[in-house]
Amino acid sequence: MDRLTIPAPCRSRRDFLQRGAALAGVGLLAGCTGQRPLWPLAARVTRIGYLGGGSSEPYRALLDGFRQELHTLGYVEGESILIEYRFTDSTPERAPAFAAELVGLNPDLIVANGGVPVAAAKAATTTIPIVGVPLGGDPVGTGLVATLARPGGNVTGLSTVAGGTIAKRLQLLREAVPSISRAAVLWNAINPVKAAEYKEAQAVAESLGLELLSTEVRGPNDFEGAFQAITSSRVDALVVLSETLTLAHSAWIAAFTVERRLPSIYETREFADAGGLMSYGLSLADLFRRAATYVDRILKGARPADLPVEQPTKFDFAVNLKTAQALGLTIPQGVLAQATEVIQ
Repeated sequence: MDRLTIPAPCRSRRDFLQRGAALAGVGLLAGCTGQRPLWPLAARVTRIGYLGGGSSEPYRALLDGFRQELHTLGYVEGESILIEYRFTDSTPERAPAFAAELVGLNPDLIVANGGVPVAAAKAATTTIPIVGVPLGGDPVGTGLVATLARPGGNVTGLSTVAGGTIAKRLQLLREAVPSISRAAVLWNAINPVKAAEYKEAQAVAESLGLELLSTEVRGPNDFEGAFQAITSSRVDALVVLSETLTLAHSAWIAAFTVERRLPSIYETREFADAGGLMSYGLSLADLFRRAATYVDRILKGARPADLPVEQPTKFDFAVNLKTAQALGLTIPQGVLAQATEVIQ
């Protein structure tokens, strides 16, 4: 399947309503600068809405994998399947309006990226199936599903529950750079899952003899101040708790760590690709591919209420040697031997 360009999200309701009829057979539906696509009348065409919790660029490769898996399952974009995209650009307040727009298009199914978009989609419809990729770390506690085994309602998907990964990340950071004693932790303070993860990190750090400095962000405008706080604190390393807000700014964060010569570790592989030193955690690429199988099963008649929420099964440990060289670090062979991928 050809690589497809992800359109920019609609910026206003007026933009949305002013779109005209779409051309048949295009690979992706037109963005806000074009005309509003009208779903074809042919019953064989599947209509999917996608609500992203971040911006399009960091998720480009992930969505490529999702579409490729759909293609493998027999769906041809522009022929048997059409996808309409919305991205909140890390501004969660946009999620309810975008969810309502997608529901207004009457799709066969909605795919939502992250707990906030899933919750917005669920609030907008009780009948259209919703696949969360991911649903967040505690979809039961946040009320998105009744139980992992029997979700109930119209929501199912994949969670990010994977206890103990923060402990492994701190351990790997200490093994890679034994001299560190203080590390800043950059995290989204309005994400309850990350709040719990930070508490876990504090307990683990104490056992490793590490002091942690909490550095909080709540939106895109908070990163400059966070970087200044990290610089003035004179920490030895940076730990980033990954989710849509931090992932949307992965390249900026990685560039900052190189500029300040800070060893860093992250949860997902996308940060290492963006120039971060190391990443260990669940494979987002695997979750997005697996989400396509949920879509396929629902389109073939399965009910979201009966499809168990699955947890991560694949984990990546990536080391970026180019970044290590820029930081003047030599990563021990014992650490490299554990890596699933070494980025040269």
